[in-house]
Amino acid sequence: MRRHLIEPFRAREERSLFTLVENRTAHSFDTCELNLFETHQVAENVELMFDHFVLTSMLTGKKIMKLPEKATFDYLPGESVIIPPGELMTIDFPEARSRSPTQCLALTISDDVIKKTIEILNEYHPKDSSWSGWEIDASIFHMINNEELAGTINRIVQITQSEKGKVKDLMVELTLREMLIRLMQTQARVLFESSYNKLSANNALAAAIQHIKTNLRSRIDLTKLADKACMSRASFFKKFKEAMGETPSQYILKERIKLAKRELRSPNISITSVCFSCGFENLSHFVKAFKQEVGMTPKAWQITEISE
Repeated sequence: MRRHLIEPFRAREERSLFTLVENRTAHSFDTCELNLFETHQVAENVELMFDHFVLTSMLTGKKIMKLPEKATFDYLPGESVIIPPGELMTIDFPEARSRSPTQCLALTISDDVIKKTIEILNEYHPKDSSWSGWEIDASIFHMINNEELAGTINRIVQITQSEKGKVKDLMVELTLREMLIRLMQTQARVLFESSYNKLSANNALAAAIQHIKTNLRSRIDLTKLADKACMSRASFFKKFKEAMGETPSQYILKERIKLAKRELRSPNISITSVCFSCGFENLSHFVKAFKQEVGMTPKAWQITEISE
């Protein structure tokens, strides 16, 4: 999956820093606090804790994260991690240098705005009864940023840097609510990607995703897909996009490109063969869609993968 990055901020000069490890710049608002951290030297076992729910995103460099009762993992740009209130993070900075500091942001969010956002969604945009309600799932804590989630985080940073006056708080709150929705949609995708087989018997969305996964090489009838979810076509499209952050057609396209990437790792396979074996009906459409999603043409991606 393509990682969508959060824009790094301009590194501060060393003489202006209070500390070389996790130097913090904070911007406070009515509903959240945006903390920008930078570390200018290698460090180990640095401890950090927040009193509120926090979404963190890596901007530059690398961290090694150690969270209670979880396996240690590398934390890289294009990824986000959510941390519950009062949970201790222990962090290593193996690559931090004065000329290439490690940068990360931490967005602490008030309990009230989280609660109100979820209440509004469940009241005015409820999921189908078999899809479960809206919630932030603490078990899905480490995510690759999709375009929508990264976009909302970037906008909060931009508002912080460019807007002035009381309107800044309102703009941050509105964007923060959108970010929370994007976060829940991202988590829903992670959940269904990992568990659709297990959930498909009792969850209409999982059943639809299972059907997509098993029929990527063939033409997928979207009306039949809606039938799998026990909904009208219009209702299915609406609920799918609300839950997953993209339409069924967009999801199918991205899944076919993931399948194509697996097949392109074979050095002897042709682009045309991959195109039609992965459910695309038109070579030019395949090449254009692949480049838009991956950032390079199928042939260029194949050459890069094989050479590595």
